[in-house]
Amino acid sequence: MITDRRPVVVLAGASGFIGAHVAEAFASDGWEVVRIGREGAVSWGDPAAIAAVVDGADIVVNLAGRSVNCRYTDLNRAEILRSRVATTRALHEAVARAAHPPRLWLNASTATIYRHAMDGPNTETAGVIGEGFSVDVAKAWERGFFAGHLPRTRRVALRMAIVLGDGPATRLLFTLARTGLGGPQIDGWAPAHRRYRGIGPDASGSERSRWYPTRGRQRFSWVHIDDVIGAIRFIRDHPEISGPVNVASPHPSDNRTLMRTLRDVVGVPIGLSSFRWMLEPAMWALRTEPELVLKSRWVLPGVLSEAGFAFERPDLREALEDLTRRDRRESVAR
Repeated sequence: MITDRRPVVVLAGASGFIGAHVAEAFASDGWEVVRIGREGAVSWGDPAAIAAVVDGADIVVNLAGRSVNCRYTDLNRAEILRSRVATTRALHEAVARAAHPPRLWLNASTATIYRHAMDGPNTETAGVIGEGFSVDVAKAWERGFFAGHLPRTRRVALRMAIVLGDGPATRLLFTLARTGLGGPQIDGWAPAHRRYRGIGPDASGSERSRWYPTRGRQRFSWVHIDDVIGAIRFIRDHPEISGPVNVASPHPSDNRTLMRTLRDVVGVPIGLSSFRWMLEPAMWALRTEPELVLKSRWVLPGVLSEAGFAFERPDLREALEDLTRRDRRESVAR
């Protein structure tokens, strides 16, 4: 029987930086994109509507969750956890009850689930799970995602490294470089606090913040937004892939190299170094957390590399130069 039905992807979190790119990619591939969000035709407050769009969909992609680019106040900590676990649970219930469940469910996760690593990289099979607030959030997120038995739905958790693109993290890095603050961020002593303590019934890690003598050599695992989209398409088209998948460039850098490369790309030769005791008040003013630049994230894309995925932009300098060119084109267009 001939049918003109377009495949359907149900996308949660389409209003975010990554979600907007994912929606555009699926639409350009000829897919119908159905969005779930806080507002619109299908909202998180309407379980019946969620169930209706999930039943019969081909793929579900969940990127929903409160941004971690904020201060880890008690209120924000609770919302970061709740927004991930609750949206994943709502989709899990819809998939489990569907008469025609999606064949693939991609759920966002984070490469921050791994330990602070200076001595070797983390892969999906050889990685060591870390501890503390961000790790506890990631573990709860994935635990809810992989819970239960969904025999007709392949599940993949996208453990994404820091995504370089037109999002807030990249804008912050470029701003630091352009304003002469693009030196390395160096961990060290600062007054201890409790913002990074674990969360949930199995809270892990220390009650008080810790520091590591990285000297600005903390590892920086990253991925270009084009390769996030490429990886999603690759996973979509390779049914043998399931479980956690690291979405990160095969060529991680370190903080000193990152900041030096940023300075070169924007043409600012000097960048002041920042120590943790300086970053604490500066990040307070910027309403974000030093952990985002001080934790050593060393992650390699084991599953994707073994499956034959070819990264389009694996080199840090080329990736940053590409983003600079895009920014200039957009400025001219405006």
